Amino acid sequence: MNPSKLTIAGRVIGPDQPPYVIAEMSANHNGSLENAKRIIEEAHARGADAVKLQTYRPDTITLDGDSEEFWIRGGLWDGKSLYQLYEEAHMPWEWHAPLFEHARKVGITIFSSPFDETAIELLEGLDAPAYKIASFEAVDTPLIRRAAATGKPLIISTGMADDEEIGEAVAAARGAGCEQLALLHCVSGYPAPAGDYNLRTLADMGRRFDALVGLSDHTLDNTTAVASVALGAAIIEKHFTLDRTNGGPDDSFSLEPDGLEDLCTGARTAWEALGAVDYGRKSSEQGNLQFRRSLYWVQDLEAGADVTPEAIRSVRPGYGLAPKHLDRLIGRRLARAVRAATATAEADFLP
Repeated sequence: MNPSKLTIAGRVIGPDQPPYVIAEMSANHNGSLENAKRIIEEAHARGADAVKLQTYRPDTITLDGDSEEFWIRGGLWDGKSLYQLYEEAHMPWEWHAPLFEHARKVGITIFSSPFDETAIELLEGLDAPAYKIASFEAVDTPLIRRAAATGKPLIISTGMADDEEIGEAVAAARGAGCEQLALLHCVSGYPAPAGDYNLRTLADMGRRFDALVGLSDHTLDNTTAVASVALGAAIIEKHFTLDRTNGGPDDSFSLEPDGLEDLCTGARTAWEALGAVDYGRKSSEQGNLQFRRSLYWVQDLEAGADVTPEAIRSVRPGYGLAPKHLDRLIGRRLARAVRAATATAEADFLP
C-alpha cells in the first residue's frame, strides 16, 4: 500500500500528478435527467477528471418526522424539513444506470457518494470505480466499513469532524480492508468563508493519518482551491452547476462552466509551478542573458597594456566576464589588443 497515491479508473492520483478535479453534481440536476446529462458533458468539456453523484432516497437519509429537530431553521434551506429537502434534492435511482452509461460514452469518470448500504449495492451493480463518503457521514463508521469492504478507492470528506473523529473514520476504513484512501479537508458551510479553511491543516492531516489529502471546497471562487495545491492537495472537489440562478438547493454556491474551467486550469498550473528544488537557469531565461551585467571594455588598448579602472566597466549586456571578477582584472596586462564596446574574456589577459 502506498498511502500517497491511489488510482481511480486508471488515473493515478498523487503529489507527483496533476490535481484530480471532481465536479460534484449533488442536487444540481434540479429534477431533470437531461440537466444531469448536460452537467456530465460540461464537466468533461471544461476539464474535470470526474463527475460525482449522490446516491440516497429521502427515506434512507432521514425520517419524515414532524418534530422540531427535523426542521431547518436559518441558512440556505430555511423553512424546509429534512425530508422535504432530500425529496427535492435526491437523484432517482433509476437515473443512475443511464448517467453512468452517458459518462462513459462522454469519456469522463463517474462515481458517487453512497448514504446507506442499499446505495452501495446499487453502485456496485454499476461497477462504480470509487466511493466518496460525505462530510456529514464521516461519523458513520458502519457505512465507511461497508464502502471500504468493496476494495474500491475511498475518499472521505472531513467537514465538522475533529481529529479524533477523523482517526476513527480512517481506522474503520483501513480495518475493513481499504488500501487506497484519501481525506478531503472540508468546511461544511454553504457557502464557506475562505478564512475558515486553515489550509495549513492539509499537510498535518497527511502526516497524522498517513493518507493522501485533498480539498472539498465550498467557497464561492477558486482562490482557496488553487492555493490548496501548493499545500499538498492532490484532489479538489467543487460543486458544479449549469447556472447558479436555476434555483436548485445547491446552485447558489456551485461553480458554473467557466468557473470550473478556470479551476481546472488554475489548479494544474499551480501544480506545474511547484516543480522541484532547482536553482539552475531555466530555458525561458536564456533569451534574457543580454540583460544581465558583465564586464566590457570602454577603451581601445594594445597588447601588453596594463588594465586601468577607466578601461573596463560593468554594463549590460551579459556576454563578458562577470562583474565579480573586476578587482582581479585591474592591473593585469593584456595578451592581445582589445577594442571599446567589446566583451571581456579570459583570453584577453596574460597569465
